Amino acid sequence: MGSVYKIIELVGTSPNSWEEAAKSAVEVAAASLRDLRIAEVAELDLQIEEGKVVNYRAKVKVSFKYRAEED
Repeated sequence: MGSVYKIIELVGTSPNSWEEAAKSAVEVAAASLRDLRIAEVAELDLQIEEGKVVNYRAKVKVSFKYRAEED
């Protein structure tokens, strides 16, 4: 039997860069999910206040191996 993977979307933020924003999303997910496999950056945007960039935001799709609850 093959493997099954679940995909979730997360949004990471960083005041410094999109790379840090994406890394933050993955690291937070890794703290509570097992067997992370792939992270795909789906979208990048910026939060702007008073004409200045205050946060970089990365929407990340993260996949992990799905395991049904054991009997």
